Amino acid sequence: MKNVLSIQSHVVFGHAGNSAAVFPMQRLGVNVWPLNTVQFSNHTQYGHWSGSVLETSQMPELVDGIGAIGMLPRCDAVLSGYLGATDQAQAVVDIVAAVKTANPRARYFCDPVMGSGTRAGCQVEPGIQTFLVQTMPAVADVMMPNHSELQLLAGREIETIEEALAACRELIQRGPQVVLVKHLLDRNSPADCFNMLVVTAREAWLGQRPLYPFSRQPVGVGDLTSAVFVARTLQGDSVRRAFEHALAAVNAVVKRTWEASRYELELVAAQQEIAQPLDWFEATAVGKT
Repeated sequence: MKNVLSIQSHVVFGHAGNSAAVFPMQRLGVNVWPLNTVQFSNHTQYGHWSGSVLETSQMPELVDGIGAIGMLPRCDAVLSGYLGATDQAQAVVDIVAAVKTANPRARYFCDPVMGSGTRAGCQVEPGIQTFLVQTMPAVADVMMPNHSELQLLAGREIETIEEALAACRELIQRGPQVVLVKHLLDRNSPADCFNMLVVTAREAWLGQRPLYPFSRQPVGVGDLTSAVFVARTLQGDSVRRAFEHALAAVNAVVKRTWEASRYELELVAAQQEIAQPLDWFEATAVGKT
């Protein structure tokens, strides 16, 4: 069984960060070691929350504790998401180095949560954005930004699939082997279409699913997307297959949430379709492959 160290936020109520990622990865057959960067009552887009940020010094201490019992070589991947303090970003880099020392085959999947654009209302310290843009591409094996985060990583606005593909290829030259754009805005796509893009040095795939007209979009969709992609990758899927599974599984959860008129993701209700989606969306090759 594959094991992933998931370094993200935790909310007591609802689904965001590890609270949106752990169960789906487990449902897909991956063992998860959650390291919670913050513990909040609920996600920050409610406008009110309580809780606290984990002391940064505890992050390497917790990982050292795993190493002390001889389990760190079993870690197959590190997934990072929401960080509660700027110095937590450097702690993630140090943890990734420790994991890769223990298991050189381990991979680092970075979800660069920057708290802007489509993450309106998401509270992130400004220094975290700078660190993620300047440092993380050289560390990550896989980066998984949304549209606004890809623009920050590229240093320019992106309006089309072609521009996004070029930005992803530039990012790959800085370090990661794979870039998954979890939500891509394209001025040429229909308004009711949700786009995703995955890019490597040699291939690029566009995926599209329905965009459901929520009065307020549920939070945690990106965290869920990253989790499914990581899990399917660790289970041996090709980039395209893992991408298509993520697209289909997330559609199943979002569709169930829409049908139930809920704001929080219906993860438990849709769990069977996380593993075996009923609706599948074939990816289309784009650019030069």
